[in-house]
Amino acid sequence: MADKSREKDNKLTKKTIIKNHLIERGNEARIIRKIVAIITLVFVLAAGATLLGGYLYIESALKPLDPDNQKQKEIEVPIGSSTSSIGQLLEEKNIIKNGTIFKYYVKFKNISGFQAGNYKFSPSMTLAEITNALQSGKLVQKEVFKITVPEGFQLEQIADLIAKQTDYSAKEIMEKLDDPKTIEEFAKKYPEIITDDMKAKNIKHPFEGYLYPATYSFYEENPSLEAIIDPMIKQTEKVLANYDGALSEKKMSVHELLTLASLIEKEATAKADRQKIASVFFNRIDEDMPLQTDPTIAYALGEHQVRTMYEDLKVDSPYNTYVHKGLTPGPIANAGKESIEAVLNPADTDYLYFLAEYGTGDVYFAKTLEEHNALKKKHITDKRKEASK
Repeated sequence: MADKSREKDNKLTKKTIIKNHLIERGNEARIIRKIVAIITLVFVLAAGATLLGGYLYIESALKPLDPDNQKQKEIEVPIGSSTSSIGQLLEEKNIIKNGTIFKYYVKFKNISGFQAGNYKFSPSMTLAEITNALQSGKLVQKEVFKITVPEGFQLEQIADLIAKQTDYSAKEIMEKLDDPKTIEEFAKKYPEIITDDMKAKNIKHPFEGYLYPATYSFYEENPSLEAIIDPMIKQTEKVLANYDGALSEKKMSVHELLTLASLIEKEATAKADRQKIASVFFNRIDEDMPLQTDPTIAYALGEHQVRTMYEDLKVDSPYNTYVHKGLTPGPIANAGKESIEAVLNPADTDYLYFLAEYGTGDVYFAKTLEEHNALKKKHITDKRKEASK
């Protein structure tokens, strides 16, 4: 009996031991899970903090090192310097925060063509200002003068703007721009946009439409005409580079794009839908109809006109779109981005006519001549009669 009692006690002891062991293992497992969770949370927080810290550091490195410090330091960029070495040099001179980030900024922005030389940089400069200076090869300094070319301005008007800021006369400037040698000079530098299309015998001014409307700063007292014209052509090339695919898709040349865009630019009012105007021109070309756009008459006559008279429509000029079908030989003004994009993305309409209301600039579109004449009577003829009373 005693043996059986001991055997029973041993079994109970074993069960208790196993039970306690299992409880202990369960407790250990819970503790381990808690430790793993804590460690994981610590790693996640550390990784998040690292990423956040890295982001904030990069963001700060892309900004001026010290926006309030405009004191310039003279820095020499040796011939053959790599982007990495330039970045390191700028960091060592306390112009930028981090040379490596400068290198990746240049790579990401696809910037190239840095020139060796002596520069003056300050910690208040942005990376864009620094890279622009390195590309131009010019010392950073205050502008001597600037020229703002508005959208829709014609070449003779731009010549007047240049003449007001320089010692060149408007006549001198136009002679330079109309010289075939000038075309050849810039064709070597900008072969994608300066082409033989500009040499057609009927073109009034070869560079009409090729000097992009924008504001240009100049840092020399008496820059050459080439130095003044160059950034305007360069900006045209830069803008048009964004539309290479669209141009190929429409099977249009740069010259055709700038020509049609210039017609839209001169026709459009502040309230005009340029894409609809573009659709009218395309529809008329498809229907083998003359474009009949009044700004071409003013350009052919060489004078500004508030109203186009019936006698004006007979002017003997290849730019007269009432007489000649298709596009004019070349642009009649410098078009802005909106007009360029309207050519490449015209609205899908059946319109063949449009007109701007007298005094308001509201533009009305019509599919037939009858509709157009009715709109003309209502919004132009009758309005003029009322205004004359």
